[in-house]
Amino acid sequence: MSPLSLALLIFGIMLVFMAFRVPIAVSMFAAGAAGYIMQTGWGPFSNFLNAQAFARFASYDLSVIPLFILMGHFATQGGISKALFQFAAGVMGGFRGGLAMAAVLASAAFGAICGSSVATAATITGVALPEMKRHGYSGRLATGTLAAGGTLGILIPPSVPLVIYAILTEQNIAKLFAAAMVPGIIAMLGYMVAIGIYVRLVPGQAPEVDSNRPPLTLASLMGVIPIGIIFVIVFGGIYGGVFTPTEGAAVGAAATFLAALLKREITWSKFKLCFYATASSSAMIFLIFIGADLMNSALALTQVPNQLAGLVGSWGFSPLMVVTAILLFYVVLGAVMDELSMLLLTIPIFFPMVIGMDFGMPRESVAIWFGIMVLMTVGFGLLAPPVGLNVYVVNGLAKDVPISESYKGVMPFLVSDALRTTLLLFFPGVSLWLVKYIS
Repeated sequence: MSPLSLALLIFGIMLVFMAFRVPIAVSMFAAGAAGYIMQTGWGPFSNFLNAQAFARFASYDLSVIPLFILMGHFATQGGISKALFQFAAGVMGGFRGGLAMAAVLASAAFGAICGSSVATAATITGVALPEMKRHGYSGRLATGTLAAGGTLGILIPPSVPLVIYAILTEQNIAKLFAAAMVPGIIAMLGYMVAIGIYVRLVPGQAPEVDSNRPPLTLASLMGVIPIGIIFVIVFGGIYGGVFTPTEGAAVGAAATFLAALLKREITWSKFKLCFYATASSSAMIFLIFIGADLMNSALALTQVPNQLAGLVGSWGFSPLMVVTAILLFYVVLGAVMDELSMLLLTIPIFFPMVIGMDFGMPRESVAIWFGIMVLMTVGFGLLAPPVGLNVYVVNGLAKDVPISESYKGVMPFLVSDALRTTLLLFFPGVSLWLVKYIS
């Protein structure tokens, strides 16, 4: 069997398993195991699996993932999301479509202490959706806004997918977080502008004048102060050189737990749930790591990834055209895979190809910029039909809204995503200007 045929067979096995709803980690593991054994035999496969599992899980950097996830669960169970939305609603309530803008603002703030897109979407939906319905917002606008706002959970640091990208490409996590900050803020503002335009162009989606808008009170202001303190402690400590990103995640988790205790909304059962949910999510991510490692190793043995890189280089396309094609591939792949699986499966293939091209920038800058571009595109895949994981999550919580309406509701935000991605593609300095201040 030729190397190309074998590589296609490996991908085919994975897709068949996925079609039968086998978990993505198991699908990649089975496909990778079959491909590896076919090329080397059982003995080398067993030795590889034993050594690779230890090498992967013994990595100190990986501990940052469960710590940031735990930080997000403490924020969710501690009632912090409710305080964020109340404050955001008080700030934005005077604008037309103000509650939808407040949901975006609350999602961005919650994302700054969460790191998960789906968790942000589900948490803010539980708080904001009833209020938006009560004030006369359409199901289309409400669910579309909340699904799009959820993507800010990975666009604004800390971001679990960005941590995984840093580990896979051996880049500085702090620098990647700094590079994501400005694009994340641009994403938030772009969504708010999209809401303002949409409610004016499409009548009936939001009240003309909301006379019963939530007031901005001292209590709502006091409710968000702990979030601001946590953000300053974590990221101030990381960028100030006080502690590493992993230590910062631990400090952030402890500070978020303390904030939840002060709000008196976290019980013993909720406390246990935070650890159970963190363990479940972390186990899922680590299993995907092993599955992707095995599949990538099987593909590497075929030499097809190296041949593909050489083939693309021989075509004479400009580096920007190659990156554009990769990003479009991510949009398509997002229809069948979650963001973590996409990164773990494709970054080992695409990253060496991109880093070997001449963009007129240092290699580290190219690596950081490409990571941000991938992150933006992953966010696009969380919204785009026919899957759009965030759309499914939010629509599942809004049981009276047809899924078709939710898909219509995310369209203005997809336009905003496309414009922002184009801006970052042609102007890398937007992502990189903060990085130069990080030693």
